[in-house]
Formats: sequence, C-alpha cells, structure tokens
Amino acid sequence: MTSPGATPPQTLSVLLPAPLSDAYDYLPGDGERPEAGRFVEVPFGGRKMIGVVWGPGKGGVPEGKLKSIIRVLDLPLVPDVNRAFVDWVASYTLTPAGAVLKMMFGSAKLIEAKKKDVFSTPAFNPDFHQPVLNEGQAKAAATLVEKVKHPSYSTTLLDGVTGSGKTEVFCEAIAECLRLDRQALVLLPEIAMTAALIDRFAARFGARPVEWHSGLSEKQRRLNWGAIARGQAQFILGARSALFLPYPDLGLIVVDEEHEAAYKQEEGVIYHGRDMAVARAHLGEIPVVLSSATPSLETLFNVKQGKYGHVQLLQRFGAAQMPNIELVDLRKYKMTAQEFISPPLFEALKQTIAGGQQSMLFLNRRGYAPLTLCRACGHRLQCPQCTSWLTEHKQSGRLHCHHCGFAMKLPEKCPACEAEGKFAACGPGVERIAEEVKKRLPEARFAVMASDTLDNPQAAQELVDRMTRRDLDILIGTQIMAKGYHFPLLTLVGVVDGDLGLAGGDPRAAERTFQLLQQISGRSGRGEDAGRVLLQTTSPEHPVMKAIVKGDRDAFMEAELREREAYRLPPYWRLASLTVSGENVNEVIRAAQHLASTAPQREDLRVLGPAPAPFAMLRGKYRHRLMIQAPRTVNLSAVLRHWLAGVKLPRHLRLLVDIDPYSFL
Repeated sequence: MTSPGATPPQTLSVLLPAPLSDAYDYLPGDGERPEAGRFVEVPFGGRKMIGVVWGPGKGGVPEGKLKSIIRVLDLPLVPDVNRAFVDWVASYTLTPAGAVLKMMFGSAKLIEAKKKDVFSTPAFNPDFHQPVLNEGQAKAAATLVEKVKHPSYSTTLLDGVTGSGKTEVFCEAIAECLRLDRQALVLLPEIAMTAALIDRFAARFGARPVEWHSGLSEKQRRLNWGAIARGQAQFILGARSALFLPYPDLGLIVVDEEHEAAYKQEEGVIYHGRDMAVARAHLGEIPVVLSSATPSLETLFNVKQGKYGHVQLLQRFGAAQMPNIELVDLRKYKMTAQEFISPPLFEALKQTIAGGQQSMLFLNRRGYAPLTLCRACGHRLQCPQCTSWLTEHKQSGRLHCHHCGFAMKLPEKCPACEAEGKFAACGPGVERIAEEVKKRLPEARFAVMASDTLDNPQAAQELVDRMTRRDLDILIGTQIMAKGYHFPLLTLVGVVDGDLGLAGGDPRAAERTFQLLQQISGRSGRGEDAGRVLLQTTSPEHPVMKAIVKGDRDAFMEAELREREAYRLPPYWRLASLTVSGENVNEVIRAAQHLASTAPQREDLRVLGPAPAPFAMLRGKYRHRLMIQAPRTVNLSAVLRHWLAGVKLPRHLRLLVDIDPYSFL
C-alpha cells in the first residue's frame, strides 16, 4: 500500500491480442518504464501473454490488485500510426481492439524470433529492369510516381482494360517508393495469385517480394513478420491481413483487383480490405492505388464525387486487341441432359485446338454437380448443418457443403423413400464439364482450375506453367482463373453459364456478374492473335449481357448507380447487418425481435426485419437478421454502438455486426 501523502505509482495501459475491448493497467517492471508501442509480457488470468503498451494507465484499479509487467521484449516499436489504425478499425467495425491487435501479431508464436532464424534481406533494385511503357502507361505511371515523391494522403483509381499493363504502371510507383527507402505493400484478393505475380516482380526489381499470407509455413511467417517490423522488408506482397502488420515506414499501398469480394473478411474481425487500406493510407498520410479493369461501384462513385483520383489505360499493350464477345442463346439449341457445351462452343473448341491455340471453359461452380436428388421421390440431399444443398465431388467421391465443410459419402439408399440407386446429379460443376470434354474431345489435353484443386500458390503456378509450355489445350475452371493470368496462346474463352450469378436477391448480383464476365473475357486474345468469347446464356436480353457484348461498362455502371440510389443502397446509402444466431430457433427469433424493438427512433434510420437470413441455418446455428439503412452523412458505427450498448442478449446467443456488408447470405 502507498503511504499517506505518497504519489501513487504511474501505471501503463497494455492491450492484449484477444477479444478484449479495453487495455489493462499494469505497473512498470523493476527499473524500466517502457514507452508506448513496446511489446511486453504480462500476467493475465493465471498465464503469461504478450501485449503492447498502449499508453498511460487509465486508473481506477486499486493498487493492491495491480500486477507488474514481467519483461520488455527486444522487438521494434509499434509505430503510433499502427496503434491508431488498430483503434480506428475497432471503432469502425464495432470489434474489440484486442481482436484487431491479434491480426498485427499474426500469432503469438511469431513475435519472438528463434536463434536459428536468419532472414535473408532481399536486395531490391528499383532500376533493375526498366520496362518500355507506351504513352498511356507512361502518363499514368508519372501521375502515381508524383504521389509517392510528395507523400500525403491520396487515393487513386488505376482503371485499365484487361491486358493494358496496369501492373507495369503501379510497379513504377513501387520503384519510386524503394528509391526513397520506404516500404511498399501490394495487396491481392487471393493467395493463389501470388505465384503468378512474384516472378514478374522479381524480374522487375531483381528480388522476390516478401510474402504474407496463410500459405506460408510458421517459420517463414515468423521470419517475414520480423523483417517487416524491423524495416528489412521493403516490398511486401500479401493477402488482406498484411495490412495490419507493424510497418515502421510504409510509403505506398496498392490494392490489386480492388473490386474483388474476397477482400471482405466475413468472420472474426469483419472488415473490407480495400476500405481499410484507404483508412490506413489516410492515417499514415501516404498514397494508396486501387487497381482494376472492372472497378467497384463504390470506387467509381468516389471518383465521381472527386474524393479519388482517376488514371485510365484505355488500350491493351502492344498489338493485342480486346476480344470479340458473342452471346450463345441456349434456348435455340437442343442438347441432351448430359451436354452443357452448346454446338457453337463445341465447334469453336475444335477449331481452336486444330489451330494449335488454347481455350478456357469457365463455370463458377466447384465440384461435379450442385444438386443430388432421388429420382423416385424427389428428395434432395441437404447439409444437416446448413440451409444448403450438398455438392457432389467425383474426385473425392463425396458430397460436400461449401459453407461449413461437412462431407459424406453418397448413400446407397434414399433417406426419404429408401429407394436404391435412384440418386441423380443435377446441373453441372467444373468436374462435370471436364467429363464432357473428355468424352466429346478425347484427344484434348485439359486440366481443372478451382480453389479446391489448387490449395496453395505453388499448385497454381504449376498449372500456369503447363499452360505456358503448351502442355494443355483447354483449361476448365472457376473464377480463380479470372484474376491476372496471362496466356498468350489463349484465344477462346467459353462461358458455360453466364446467368449463374444473376439469381437470388443480392443487390450486387448484376455488378458482380458483369465484373466477373468482363474479367474472364479478358483472358482471351492477350497475345498477337485475336481473341474470341462465346457466352452461353438463356437471357441474352438481360442488361448485363447487352453491356458485355457492347463493351459499354460506363453506361452499365451509371444505370446500376441510378438503381442503387432509388433503392437506398450503397454507395448512396450506408448499410449494416445485425445477425442473431443460436441453436434454438425460437430463442433466436425472440432475441432478434427484442433487438428490433430497442432500435433508435430516428427519421434518418431504417430498420428492416428481423427475418431469417437467406442461409437460415449455417454450421448448425439458426440465423435471423436485421438490415439497417442510413444516409452517408450518418455515423452508422456510432449509432449502432450506442444502440447495442443497451442490449443484453443471452450468453449462448451470438450477435454478429457487419458494417458495410458485402455478402447477403
């Protein structure tokens, strides 16, 4: 106890990488008072944890209950901007700050290097290989380089048609960042894309960028984390989580394929990587570049509002021209139940193979068939834990749920009527398209490219190498093929089902389908030979199909913006979703209704629901949802924080808050 009249000890606030909303007060260790940003080890709940000094203590804890910092770790300081970013993300997403800090750690095992850990510092040379840029590229690159030379916050959309050389352009901005001896970060939506880009970056800068994604081994992640924190890693290529690492001198962020939905993290800390990249750049007073051939409506809206800069590349690089896109109206052709490749597409495949060129067949559906039903009684095999049909995968010989991971063998008898041998696969997945190609084009060399067949960047690169070596005639796959791959001999793209993404009630369905079809079409004709795209559809009159054929992106996006404004949807209005989940459906419904009854009564706030989520059951939990609409002028995070502070739900129920939801399932 402090004697009467004595000054109480000055405490320090330590934030721990756990789902804790507040930092905890600790006494300094013997003879040392670490500054804010230092990594420290502290006692917590009967164990030891590593945290970060967040600032002076808040007080209010009796001195007798205060514990002391055990030790200060010999690690680089977490800069002020990184700590401010953690606090900002926590406030915006209504997430405990400790949960956001955990993403900076990667994992507790990464923090302290082992004696045998040796990081080989890449020797990046910004002038290792200077590419020859055309006039449009040079102009765009000069704009981005100026942003890096005179650092202050700015967001610039690098908007270029597929094959226009956007990567070469933003590499010039990276080169300038390296000349200034600052760190540059490039974010990718999918780790499968890293292998394809690493070789290009290594050829440009003389060394491979330092990677950060879930596909790395624990040792490599530990080495890379330490190198980034110490500033040894100047050029970093990573998934969305790389944004949270403790960069001592970040000078540039590039968000490649900024329109991709994969930038949205749907679990844990729920955030959109593109939006958080803009926030991180703003806090750090640095430029951020958003690169895409099919920019998101939100980004185009911000360009229109004058918030973002805009540089465009309107032509493909070199002699390459944009492909010719043709619609194949499936209603005009009679095909058997086992055929999904129409006569025009089949003839085009044969001609392409005969000409010594390559083709791509696109269907955004994994597995063999999306639905398996009993021909005797019509029973459909459904996931026992989700409101979802089971997808047949012939490669594994099992039925899979793509939402929770449940898998089972195909039963011998129908569980409803007990009929034997009556199950039928309905509809195609990429495995079924591969089966059709094998049957109808037996001489064709083909491979399947999907997320469940490529579990790491190396597997993706091996497939890319096979295409480059001309070991394959046809590549069959899902949307993973649409992102950034360059195959000079690929002159035909066949879209098996162009209507697939338009079904359902997702307000972003048209935008996403247009982006995906334009991206996959852009794989064709990137070399010297002209490209061709055959897009199979049963709705050729749909605005998406018309816009794809005309190549009129701007008119399509303007129409989409008008529709969004009319329905009070982003980017004109703000959205948030509140989802209550639990094992007892009646308790979930009551809790969701109670939540709705406590909503703030404001004219500028619309509360829709509660109603069952489209996936009313997911991973064994029932789900009811409220959607919140508000004008852009409303601080929706603050409104929800005040509202939810007064709501107490039973502990066995979970409330998931999603600011700016991207998925409506």
